[in-house]
Amino acid sequence: MASSNAVKIQEVTQVTPLSHSTTEFSLPLTLYDTFWFNFPPVERLYFYQITDLTPHFFNSFILPDLKHSLSLTLLQYLPLAGNLIWPTDAPKPYIYYSPNDGVPVTVAESTADFNSLTDNGVHEAVELHPLIAQLVTSDDKAAMIAIQITLFPNQGFCIGITSHHAILDGRSSTMFIKSWAYLCKQLGKDLEEEPSLLPELIPSFDRTVIKDPTGIDMEYVNNWFAYTNTRSLKVLPNVVPNTDWVRATFELTREGIQKIRNQVLLILNKDNGKEAEKQQHQLHLSTFVLTLAYVFVCLVKARGGEDNRGIIVGFTADYRSRLDPPVPLLNYVGNCVMPHFRTAIARDFTEENGVAFLAEKLSDLIKEIERGELEGRQDTLSRMLTLMKTMSEGVQCLGVSGSTQFDVYGSDFRWGRPRKVEIVSIDRSGAIALAKSRDKSGGVEVGVALKKQEMEVFSSLFVDGLKD
Repeated sequence: MASSNAVKIQEVTQVTPLSHSTTEFSLPLTLYDTFWFNFPPVERLYFYQITDLTPHFFNSFILPDLKHSLSLTLLQYLPLAGNLIWPTDAPKPYIYYSPNDGVPVTVAESTADFNSLTDNGVHEAVELHPLIAQLVTSDDKAAMIAIQITLFPNQGFCIGITSHHAILDGRSSTMFIKSWAYLCKQLGKDLEEEPSLLPELIPSFDRTVIKDPTGIDMEYVNNWFAYTNTRSLKVLPNVVPNTDWVRATFELTREGIQKIRNQVLLILNKDNGKEAEKQQHQLHLSTFVLTLAYVFVCLVKARGGEDNRGIIVGFTADYRSRLDPPVPLLNYVGNCVMPHFRTAIARDFTEENGVAFLAEKLSDLIKEIERGELEGRQDTLSRMLTLMKTMSEGVQCLGVSGSTQFDVYGSDFRWGRPRKVEIVSIDRSGAIALAKSRDKSGGVEVGVALKKQEMEVFSSLFVDGLKD
């Protein structure tokens, strides 16, 4: 199925940090950075609607300010302008910045229907691919981020950021975009001096706050070498989805989440009798847990297949506040997340109490994390890489990209909040995309990419399951 999104590249340039340092420096990878350094990049799109936006206004005002504010932002985020390298005499990769390094920025123009791409309805997954910034990686060097800015004449524009997992987790990537948006918005105030970041947006790259006394980082390096059998810095190739994959966004309102909570408690009451009240207080039935339990059950049912087929359920947990001492929560830029997963079979999800079953399992997993039960951390990567191999054998992997904690719709570059934010890379990873609802109503946006037939079934299950 061919994409209806025709994109013409206008220019490819490099934006360097404003008044950038003439001094080179390096930044080591922590154990968390090392864990992710070969993973495929995260691809996110921010759509901004401006009706009657002409190419002249875009090229004369919007684009110059986006570039200038990006240059200002990179001055604070210098490592993002550098590259990941792995010299033969170094035990592990590290980030290296040298004078004149910068971020590749592609400027393009699209003839696609902006409204169609940014509504919640079903559309072809491949329609978003031309808007993605391509991250350049090779055997001996890998860029940290890549950006594409695409004009939709008379409709708006889109900012696409592709970020390398060795330096940015979700919280860090969102903070960078917020910093860029803040500085760009300040440019519109005609200040006498160059704008500066708010204190909470000034990044910290202090790697000494991450302690690794037992050398877990090298355990992960060895895991990667065993998996790829090479020192190459090329990221793992993304799995190319079938051309009939489609995307859609589903919303869970606050009322819908409460319905799911009531359903879970009703089943637990029936199954556990007198123990139910005690168990209810012990369960961690957060919006995150209830959303995952409900959506994952719908995904397993939509896939169909044998009842005994394998299922992997996982998510990443932020460790900034869980480490001792804790990492600065607001401004640390780097990876500080680890994956957690459980295995199951399809029957556990498709039976009548499937949502309650999964909510209980996810609740138990979160409580283990909260209690600091981090045993087995050394073998987390080797276990996950082993599980990744099972995906080619038909095992369904249910993961999460994004978070309801990041407020991605708060990034206003001066021309309004985003009309839509999409995580494009879910149509390669199979994960769902989570975001706090744009309308600030307490709901959750859930982005899903599936084969067309599966999407039809999923949509029906998602809607019907929330009916009274």
